Amino acid sequence: MKSEITLTWKKENETFATDFILLGLLHRNLYGWLLLTLILIIFMVAIMGNTVLILLIHLNSRLHTPMYLLLSHLSFTDVLHISNIVPKMVSNFISGQQSITFAGCGFQILLSLIFLGTECLLLTAMSYDRYVAICHPLRYPIFMNHRISVHMAAACWFVGTINSIIHTIYVLHFPFCGTRVIDHFFCEVPAMLKLSCADTTPYERGSYVSEIFFLLIPFSIILASYGQIVHTVLHMKSVEAQKKAFSTCSSHLTVVVMYYGPFTFTYMRPRSYHTPGQDKVLAVLYTILTPMLNPIIYSLRNRDVLCGLKKVLGKVLRHRN
Repeated sequence: MKSEITLTWKKENETFATDFILLGLLHRNLYGWLLLTLILIIFMVAIMGNTVLILLIHLNSRLHTPMYLLLSHLSFTDVLHISNIVPKMVSNFISGQQSITFAGCGFQILLSLIFLGTECLLLTAMSYDRYVAICHPLRYPIFMNHRISVHMAAACWFVGTINSIIHTIYVLHFPFCGTRVIDHFFCEVPAMLKLSCADTTPYERGSYVSEIFFLLIPFSIILASYGQIVHTVLHMKSVEAQKKAFSTCSSHLTVVVMYYGPFTFTYMRPRSYHTPGQDKVLAVLYTILTPMLNPIIYSLRNRDVLCGLKKVLGKVLRHRN
């Protein structure tokens, strides 16, 4: 009996040495199951909404413009991002197994940082597109065309990927001591740093350079772009043109605020100011809620998207009849 207990302890200890434990977001009670159901609904709405938006942009020739090309990349990023987080969280909750392998955790960090960084840069590119379209409409075909928008989207993905690889390699090289319990629902860098028994201060200081590049500079560019846009729109003589410009820009600005706010607050605070409860709530906003709300915001407040959706649905109905 004693030998069996010793053998079991050794097996558990070996697993414990290579795996991490995710405490998760939900407790296994009635409220936890209700919240899990809500998260699954949000997940399905996010996947369906963003997929429909991508297909709509691809199928409708009127939406083959730089703005909607960038929007399709944003939707694709949202699909991948929420798919990187929610399925693992749900499977852990249902199975009761909270462990995640070292490789799985590293892969989750890598993908999460790719999608977060790429989305930051895509939102900046979209604000530049709106700035050129509204403030310099005659020069729009020169400053913003299909070729330029493709290069911008590719650059966003490339820079986001390189940044993610560097951070992931650096973080995973830290020695992790103690129980390896991550008080989070996915592997995120701030939560991982708390487990390291090494001094992470040099890394945190160095990471501020990356955060300035992906957060402060893009956000400053977005604010500057919208400052010029508001100035131009207020000087328009046509009320209809003003409404259309504000309608298009307000959708993008709403997404920017929803995304940049919690993301900046999470990654630009010193480690000593982080609390598990705050980090989880903020992470829910930019990993689960924002991917669901993005297609809804862009669809409901955009006439071109609504008209394109009606046109595609009309074709489908006529084809069935």
